[in-house]
Amino acid sequence: MQGYFTEQSSVEAVNTRMDKSINPRLAEVMGCLVSHLHAFAKEIHLTQEEWEIAIDFLTRTGQMCNAERQEFILLSDTLGFSMLVDAINNRRPKGATENTVFGPFHVDNAPIRKHGETISLDGKGESCLYEGRVVDLDGNPIEGARIDVWSDNSEGFYDVQQPGIQPKSNNRGIFVTGPDGRYSFVGIKPVSYPIPDDGPVGQMLGHLGRHPYRPAHMHFLVTAEGFQKLVTHTFVGDDPYLESDTVFGVKETLVAPFERIENGSTLWHSPFDFVLVGR
Repeated sequence: MQGYFTEQSSVEAVNTRMDKSINPRLAEVMGCLVSHLHAFAKEIHLTQEEWEIAIDFLTRTGQMCNAERQEFILLSDTLGFSMLVDAINNRRPKGATENTVFGPFHVDNAPIRKHGETISLDGKGESCLYEGRVVDLDGNPIEGARIDVWSDNSEGFYDVQQPGIQPKSNNRGIFVTGPDGRYSFVGIKPVSYPIPDDGPVGQMLGHLGRHPYRPAHMHFLVTAEGFQKLVTHTFVGDDPYLESDTVFGVKETLVAPFERIENGSTLWHSPFDFVLVGR
């Protein structure tokens, strides 16, 4: 009978149990998931021991999650799944600035600062002037664009990772463009850093012979009325981890110039324009 489970009919046996009245998208998603999951087990000839190891790994991943840490998102990131979902949901025309992963260290309601102001409150690290424009696909400046920025400090930690050590809102700020669409602020040249690797995901990376490092980057969240939200980074072009970012977040178009300045007010200069797409 159709309802009995066999190796050959496993997908049909599971998927036919779904009631016809359920949400159509849920039925589509779950049916596809079951189909691919069963195909994976059959193709690899998954052993009982390997299944038990996988269950233990997923259990420990869940147990690692708390209000400050999401180990499952970390797992998704390191398997390239987060970036794939981001790419599918943020297809943009040529010339538009590309999206990349949001990351876990954004903080709502960062201070709104004046253009040219510094976001580095601890005074540590190599100073860098970030500036450019926010424009549309035709190059027209966008007034009122809100640019939310954040980065690690000179030791590779975000302020929320070191409460009481770093000043609150260190290396964070929000800037709003004027009629010329321009933005500018002083931060630091960011440094590469490892993702949290003291849990199951870190152990997985070790078994796979992979490092846990992200290349140096500055985060940008750019929003403007009538335009698609942009979540992106700019990456330091000489970073040794650019082609092996552990969360696969680097895109060639997001590698920004970091120019050394002689006798300037900052040690570095990083110009970058953001091109938004209308809704």
